[in-house]
Amino acid sequence: MHRYERKEVAVAEEEPSEGVLLSGEANVATRIRVEREARGWSTNALSDRLNDAGFEMNPSAVWRIENGKRRINLDDAIGFAEVFGIDLRNLVGPPQLAAKARAMELIDEVVDAFRATQRANMAFTEARDALDAYLAEHPDIREEADIMVSNAMAEEAGKTMLKMHGPSPGDDDAHSADEA
Repeated sequence: MHRYERKEVAVAEEEPSEGVLLSGEANVATRIRVEREARGWSTNALSDRLNDAGFEMNPSAVWRIENGKRRINLDDAIGFAEVFGIDLRNLVGPPQLAAKARAMELIDEVVDAFRATQRANMAFTEARDALDAYLAEHPDIREEADIMVSNAMAEEAGKTMLKMHGPSPGDDDAHSADEA
């Protein structure tokens, strides 16, 4: 297994750095064609829409971009994303996902949620560290504070589980009695 990993690294190192850029441009070219065809637009129609949006481009340039005969600059990419109504990050996604705009949106949501989780974990760690430092200076209240934190966290965990999974079988009666 290690030999395979080394071989992959060696191959990646042999590829010119431009290869990554070109594959990114190939992704955009594929996405442009997919988006244009999905809308039933010709290269002329796409060119007209780009021009109307303030991004000057003739139909020949659209065709050359789609066929890898012309490089795409940032202004071009922004224009295509605007005309198609998609996020610029989505425009440069992998070709196999290019036709699956919803997949790209969901991927973005997962990554955004992960980032939020990381920020929340950091905030929790900082808050817990601050409380621990305070309690180290005030050992007389540590036990009561730890119980309060544990109870509050257990209550929040219970609420989250209820939201995620609904009530456990037989819990409906208990919740009804609590609410009454």
